[in-house]
Amino acid sequence: MPTTNDSKPTLAPTRRAIPPVPILSLASFSRGTAAPRLPSLLDVGAARMVTSGRIAIGLALREMGVGAGDTVLVPAYHSPSMIPPVLWLGAQVVFYRINPDTTANLNDIAAKLGPSVKAVMVTHFFGIPQDLRSLRALCDGHGLALLEDCAHCFFGRFGETPVGSSGDYAIGSSMKFFPIYEGGCLVSARHAFKTVSLRPAGAGFEAKAALAALEASFAYGRLPALRALLSLPLRLKSALWGALKARRAGSAGGAAGETSSALAPDSSDSSFNFDLHWIDKRSSLFSQLTLRAVSHARIVSLRRHHYLALQAAFGKLPGCRPLFAELPDGACPWVFPLLIDQPEAVFARLHAAGVPMVRFGAALWPGVDASVCANSVALGRQLIAFPCHQELRAAESRWMIAAVRDALDACAKAAA
Repeated sequence: MPTTNDSKPTLAPTRRAIPPVPILSLASFSRGTAAPRLPSLLDVGAARMVTSGRIAIGLALREMGVGAGDTVLVPAYHSPSMIPPVLWLGAQVVFYRINPDTTANLNDIAAKLGPSVKAVMVTHFFGIPQDLRSLRALCDGHGLALLEDCAHCFFGRFGETPVGSSGDYAIGSSMKFFPIYEGGCLVSARHAFKTVSLRPAGAGFEAKAALAALEASFAYGRLPALRALLSLPLRLKSALWGALKARRAGSAGGAAGETSSALAPDSSDSSFNFDLHWIDKRSSLFSQLTLRAVSHARIVSLRRHHYLALQAAFGKLPGCRPLFAELPDGACPWVFPLLIDQPEAVFARLHAAGVPMVRFGAALWPGVDASVCANSVALGRQLIAFPCHQELRAAESRWMIAAVRDALDACAKAAA
């Protein structure tokens, strides 16, 4: 059975491929939408642009003074990439329960408090902002730091409270929302940064970040004129890169202890690894410029539009139900999460058809089972999420909706 990473959708080779993540197009820079603007993490306060959300987690915990002997409370429903940054600092992880709607179980958090607990991590899952007032008060009452995980929630607010502003620090994953190859951020509305000092990662990384973003766009039929213009340089780049990799492979048996670092973090390629090489590197100039240049209002407007279209299409189908009954006004969704009665059979059909999907929480940290949190295990098993990003074309969305309907119908008939 094929499996997925929880940070990037899978896409099987197919006759009809659609982009699983945002990709660059001319429309990316359109300012034509009149939709209300939601605050972004970059509006919260001081920001540091890094290469991934997991790097931002490590830096945030270090800013909080987390170290050996400390405990960090983490939701039992999580990405495995969230755990290594805690372990890097010598701290231990204790998992707390979530409710069926993914909100934090405050009673379980309170039950797990003890003298070693230094910080609590809370996640706005799938781009739906949570009400963190009670958790903030709990942390304040016990002298705990609160890390607001906004990897799924770059834009949004709960009531009048912008996402990212409730935590002592907040982290984001900009590459989930913008047409870039790498990128994350660490922000704080409450504290100045004491230990974060970032430096460029080098010309190779800068070139890789820009070219990878462009090549992803070209692969899905966007920016055809630019693709034609860059055709020869890209072929030369591929040849040179192949020669460089061969040279590196040939020198792998060189001096003892000699290592070479990849040009870009493998967090950009669906890995759970926490590579310390990137802990002090800033995001590429290409990614930072793209964040400023593209229309934020368009991102919010189209993601909401696509999410609501999927909700209308799947909301009353047998064999499935949306995780959230409605899309709050203050939400900018990452993906559309759907609970499916026959998840493995449906996933197999959709994977074969080439539909991009995310199965967040399908792989939990070792030891996290139903005895730790039954809701987390159930969500990891049943939930399949589909792209609703701003760069989907109408025909691509229609094809995806039809493919999901066909898979649900075929699996229902097979089970009858």
